[in-house]
This record gives sequence, structure tokens and C-alpha cells, in this order.
Amino acid sequence: MNKLLTIAIPTYNRAELLDKQLDWLSQAIRGFELECEIFVSDNCSTDNTQDVIKKWQKILSNITFKSQRNSENLGVMRNILYCLNSAKTKYVWTIGDDDPIQNRAIPYVIHKLKQHEDLSLIFLNFSGHNKITGEPVHPPTIVGNRWFDVDSEDGCGDGKAIFEHCFSKSVGAVIFLTATVYRTDIVKQALQRWPDAANNWISLAYLAGYCAANGSVIVTKETFLECVVGVSYWQKEPKSALLMQYKHIPEVILKLEDSGYSKQFCRRMLLQNGKEVNLKVFFGALRRWPMSAIKTVVPFIALIGLSVVDAMYLKKLGLLKLRKLLLNNFKKKEN
Repeated sequence: MNKLLTIAIPTYNRAELLDKQLDWLSQAIRGFELECEIFVSDNCSTDNTQDVIKKWQKILSNITFKSQRNSENLGVMRNILYCLNSAKTKYVWTIGDDDPIQNRAIPYVIHKLKQHEDLSLIFLNFSGHNKITGEPVHPPTIVGNRWFDVDSEDGCGDGKAIFEHCFSKSVGAVIFLTATVYRTDIVKQALQRWPDAANNWISLAYLAGYCAANGSVIVTKETFLECVVGVSYWQKEPKSALLMQYKHIPEVILKLEDSGYSKQFCRRMLLQNGKEVNLKVFFGALRRWPMSAIKTVVPFIALIGLSVVDAMYLKKLGLLKLRKLLLNNFKKKEN
């Protein structure tokens, strides 16, 4: 029997957390052993991660449980993408080794994957809390502790429109690793179209967008997991923060346009990103690495300039079309 879903866990030097996640998985997967397989990608850990993996492979001997220890640390994104490329099942769900997930998530996912044959993407809704204070957090554009504010559980909505809404509301939501279940063949197509995706911190947004453009999409109404919100690596490291805001986000938006998203949407998102960039990040990088900062920001400024011109042209074109439509309607009434 062909397996339906690979549950993949990329990990590095977090043996204790991996142990807890596999403990959760051993309980949540009961009853679905024939539909699922487990894959752990160890990014050349120096702790006892391998011991934890071997322990759970023995305990879960009734489940297909594969693992890979990379010969060197590939980096976070490369390890995640390695998990996606390694999947042989129809769908792949790559989860964090520390993200709290409800037991009912697996039955829900399996049911939906069986119910909708053309499904290409599932966004599992999630709540968030601050890593330090424990208080609930949510995107500034969304009311309530529920990160996706759109419900599309019947798989009948416009995949592009659903993704555009989610992406414009919160980039963080569509790159939350554990929230996304991909159709394996489609996500592999996306990676083939962008071989350099591993060098972009938010390329998961592109992968989700590509899948959404090539099949039906589900966004859950209820929350199935929790995101522990803290300060990300790229937010703490000045060079990474500069690249994220001034290079990686625009790069993903352009890749979405190449994947079939409208020019209007992509220009709007570029302009939105231009408004949201943190100038302190740029000036801080400019003081430390002037040439590198300038090389990163100059193309960004040029792209924003072109987006402004495009937006003005598209607006003018839209007004001209509206004027033509009104004139045609007026003439019809006269006749």
C-alpha cells in the first residue's frame, strides 16, 4: 500500500525537543500507521540526536520511520528543503521539532487529503504566544489569536486568491513551517523552478504560493497548533535582517509573479514591503558593511521605483478601461 503522507522533522542539536516531539507523534499517529511515514533529517548534530532517533525507531517499529544524518550542517533552509525533496509519498508535512501540535491534527489532515484528490496545499491555523512572557500574540492586521483570518475548508475556493489574502495579511503566517502540508510533486516542481531557494529565508512563502496556484487549498477555521513567537535568527543578526527585508521578500514576490500571480498583486506587495522595511536595519548595516549594504539596497530601491511607475500605469489603464465600459453602456442606452 502506498503511503499518503510523510511527516518530516528537520532537526539540529535539540535532542531533548526531538524526543518530546516524537513522543507526541507516537501517540497522535495511532490508527494512521498505514497512511503515514516518519522522516527525520539530522543536520549533523553533535549531541545525542542519533540516540533519540534510534530509540524511537525501535519503539515505532510498526511505522515506516526513515532518518538521514547529513555529513555536515547544511543550514536551516537547506535541511528543510532536503526533507521536502526526500518525500516519496503524495503529500509531505514538515514540522518543527519544538512546535506544540494537537493530536487531532493528524486525523484531520488525513481525512482532508483523502477527501480532496486535487488538494495541493493545507494551511493549518494556529495560535501564537510570546516566548518570554507567555502572552498571546497575533498579527497586527488580524483580530484575535488566530493567524489565518480566512476559512476555506471545502477545498473549492480560488487557490491564488486565498494565498494572496494570507500573504498580504501576514508573511509570517505563510512561512510558519509546521502550518503547511504540501502536495509533494507540486512542491518539488517549485523547487526545480527555483534551485537557489535555499538561500532565501522566506522561500517557504514561494513554495506555498506555487502550490496554491496549482491546485485546491484548504485553510482551517480551527487552530491545530501553536507558534512560539520569539526573536528569529535573522532579526538578531544584522546582515540577515538586511537581506530578509531588502532582498529576500522582494525576491519571493517576483518569483510569485513568475508562478502566475498577477502583476497588480505583486506590485502592491512590493510597495507594501517598501513601506514596512526598517530603516534602522539599513543604517546599522551601512555603518558596519557599507559596500555590502549599498549593493543590497540599491536594487531594492530601483525595484520599488519601478513598482510605483507600474502601479500608476496600471491604475491609469484601469481608469481608461472603466471609462470605455461606461461609454459603451451609455451608447447602448441611447440606441
